[in-house]
Amino acid sequence: MKIIILGAGQVGGTLAEHLANEQNDITVVDTDAEKLRTLQDRLDIGTVVGGASHPNTLYKAGADDADMLIAVTNSDEINMMACQVAHTLYNTPTKISRVRSPNYLAHQEQLFNPGNVPVDVIIGPEQLVTNNIRQLIGNPGALQVLDFADGKVQLVAVRAYYGGPIVGQELQEIRKHMPQVDTRVAAIFRQDRPIIPEGNTVVEVDDEVFFIAARKHIRAVMSELRKVDKPYKRVMIAGGGNIGATLAQSIDGQYQVKVIEKSYSRCRVLSERLKHSIVLCGSAAEPQLLTAENIENTDVFCALTNNDESNIMMSMLAKRMGAKKVITLITNSAYAELVGDEIDIAISPQQITIGSLLTHVRRGDISNVHSLRRGAAEAIELTAHGDAYSSKVVGRRLDEINLPDGVTIGAIVRGSEVLIAHGHVVVEPNDHVILFLVDRSRISAVEKLFAVGFGFFS
Repeated sequence: MKIIILGAGQVGGTLAEHLANEQNDITVVDTDAEKLRTLQDRLDIGTVVGGASHPNTLYKAGADDADMLIAVTNSDEINMMACQVAHTLYNTPTKISRVRSPNYLAHQEQLFNPGNVPVDVIIGPEQLVTNNIRQLIGNPGALQVLDFADGKVQLVAVRAYYGGPIVGQELQEIRKHMPQVDTRVAAIFRQDRPIIPEGNTVVEVDDEVFFIAARKHIRAVMSELRKVDKPYKRVMIAGGGNIGATLAQSIDGQYQVKVIEKSYSRCRVLSERLKHSIVLCGSAAEPQLLTAENIENTDVFCALTNNDESNIMMSMLAKRMGAKKVITLITNSAYAELVGDEIDIAISPQQITIGSLLTHVRRGDISNVHSLRRGAAEAIELTAHGDAYSSKVVGRRLDEINLPDGVTIGAIVRGSEVLIAHGHVVVEPNDHVILFLVDRSRISAVEKLFAVGFGFFS
């Protein structure tokens, strides 16, 4: 596809890298010539220096024959105006815009349609990040929790701990331990190296294990790999900006929530919005404040300011002072690589946003894309189409499908039924197939596998 990306920031640059490596024709637009030069030095892409919403800039970028425009500049207004210009002047078929402001998102249905602001897909990073953190709070002990098929199936990452019933044993023992629970381990990362699991694979202490199961079985499977944490009760949020406020609102009343925010005027706004939470004016980098607010009894500390360095330092302080779990928002990927034992989970808004964007960009009927392990791996949900003659997948048992190296099928969702992937399961038309790719470079091979053609003769 011919795709124009507006904005060469972290999201735009990372998205360009993903898509350029998948044989797309990519042009990136930004006002910063140096950023564009850096991108072009390492990627096979086109670049245009100019204002993202200006008609002549969009024309130079090829908007008149582009298949898709993705607006991810730092300005909601520029993103929306660029979509309007591309629609009115160049009739660009698909327009995707990042919109951050809750004021716009509150009126999403009325604003964003062809008759008003012609944006086909809205990406709201704050809401995506909030959903991600809320899943982690709701699943104590998980490193990552991802929904598929409208939440019927979840992919969960956990760290295998000494003493877990299955740790030190072969994976096939899980069925003996839990005969009523069906699950599949999709991948194991051991010292950052991926392992495609077989029945005789032995789980070792400190392995990062990705397993897939029906939502109702997640807690039972987690108990096989580690001591299951008690449900969380007390949550402390450092930072009352968009993400902190959205998270606090989404869990207000479900947990005992405290929000720490520096700005007094912002605290007043938050205290009016939050009916059950406590809002504190101050800095979470102050040990006296954390002590006064019983940090040692806090189940989850979330550092969600817009400053990476502050988030990291506050998280380390909270952990040392007794917080049981620390979740830290980190936008700089270089910092994420440096995170040590004192930060339990680093949240990357870029990777979460990119997963959502890729859902709409990838070829085939894709419902979900989740970017994992800082973009190295992916989990995707594809709908199978065709029949045994036109498809390489439909009408075949899973053990007959020639999957690319490093790709596993975790589950199939058929209507309301969840089928965990076993060799005898046959793929039917319109099944939602959930796959795990330990190497995202295999995505083109997966798209070809699911393409409808003449599968019987291939």
